Amino acid sequence: MASTSLAALPSQLASPGRLRLRRGRAALSSTARPHVVLHRAPRGGSRCRLAVTCNAQAVAPTSIAQGTPVRPTSILVVGATGTLGRQVVRRALDEGYDVRCLVRPRPAPADFLRDWGATVVNADLSKPETIPATLVGIHTVIDCATGRPEEPIRTVDWEGKVALIQCAKAMGIQKYVFYSIHNCDKHPEVPLMEIKHCTEKFIQDSGLDYIIIRLCGFMQGLIGQYAVPILEEKSVWGTDAPTRIAYMDTQDVARLTFIAMRNEKATKKLLTFAGPRAWTTQEVITLCERLAGQDANVTTVPVAVLRFTRQLTRFFQWTNDVADRLAFSEVLSSDTVFSAPMSETYQLLGVDANDILSLEKYLQDYFTNILKKLKDLKAQSKQTDIFF
Repeated sequence: MASTSLAALPSQLASPGRLRLRRGRAALSSTARPHVVLHRAPRGGSRCRLAVTCNAQAVAPTSIAQGTPVRPTSILVVGATGTLGRQVVRRALDEGYDVRCLVRPRPAPADFLRDWGATVVNADLSKPETIPATLVGIHTVIDCATGRPEEPIRTVDWEGKVALIQCAKAMGIQKYVFYSIHNCDKHPEVPLMEIKHCTEKFIQDSGLDYIIIRLCGFMQGLIGQYAVPILEEKSVWGTDAPTRIAYMDTQDVARLTFIAMRNEKATKKLLTFAGPRAWTTQEVITLCERLAGQDANVTTVPVAVLRFTRQLTRFFQWTNDVADRLAFSEVLSSDTVFSAPMSETYQLLGVDANDILSLEKYLQDYFTNILKKLKDLKAQSKQTDIFF
């Protein structure tokens, strides 16, 4: 996407308008709610083009008097119950930050966040009117949020993020940290990646001080995907594509994030965090088999099946969201490398590459601990057996 400009958007987002973000242009027009439209490629075309349109209502002009300065240690974590979000909260608390967590009202309250020492506030990015109150007294917003699998991608990842960014700007938030996806600018055919790229541009043109962090993959996701099924002798699902992903431990992601937040040289930077090595699916499975001491029951899904399924689901409106997520799966199952050189990033942040956890060490620690627990449980079971 070519560089866009929001010169007509003032520092307090005072001019109501509509930002139309397409691949290569932006324009302001009348106000309405943001939405996302998928335009099917012309006959003979090979891909759909995502037109992301922001019709978000801007904030009316106001005169804001000097108030009580907020403390730099006051942060709001959005998406605090997720895989990455909870590690960000944990790290922030350990480093002495005052942490407020924005979570959606839910049947199972996020009590573990309160137990850790964080403050929990209920709000919903899909309901913009609930956002402003959560930002009062906040210095930095850390945005880890993403939509749930059962809801449309645009609801949280675009409409909700536009509302959050505009509120942050209007309320004078000092810094905005946004987690994106590596190479999102290279895959406009994938709705989630196109939305991530559009959100990056929206933040960059908003006037906020920001740090955008692109991620490749989390080590934590491999436990449920490969490690547990192998231990339970269940099927492990994979593809026949040689995709490589440089997985990183979410604890390292959180640690590097706070180092970047305290480093003025990282302000208004787009950084990519990648693990020490990029792995294929088969290499990860082989490593898990070796550490578990047993073979995996691998079920391979050809990439061609993913493509066919995606095209089939595009014919029905009620399956469009499934097709959008299959598009992302297709990219992850292609001949792609999700990795990036980290030497410049380490140098900028003053981090030693040897301090970054490798996938081998992460999985070795997991299997060592889980196998020890299983052995102890088996021993206890034998001790409690009663024979007549």
